[in-house]
Amino acid sequence: MSLTPRPNAFVLLHNPKCSKSRQLKAELDARGTDYDERRYLDEPLSRRELDGLKRLLGLDAHAMIRRKEAEYAAAGLSAESTQKAVLDAVAKHPKLLERPVLIAKTKAAIGRPTEAALELLGG
Repeated sequence: MSLTPRPNAFVLLHNPKCSKSRQLKAELDARGTDYDERRYLDEPLSRRELDGLKRLLGLDAHAMIRRKEAEYAAAGLSAESTQKAVLDAVAKHPKLLERPVLIAKTKAAIGRPTEAALELLGG
């Protein structure tokens, strides 16, 4: 599944084991929001998709990842790691991606807190 949303829809990068991810999904459903769900642990983002996501988020790659995961150390990452190294590690270890992420056509937001992602819905 593409990260590019259908017209007037969103893409939710979702991990059903994550309480914040379930919370955002429930809020989208309650609001009747049209979205496609991508379980990024089952269908990892490609390196190219991660570059695009970084642009949509408008964040440093370090802000997109979960530093407390075992995969962070296993990948040899540190605060000094390059943007390329961080995104390469996320491509190999999708569990490193911060979650949930809601993607609109021209921007995206990490749902921590949930309200940050809901701001993409407008009104």
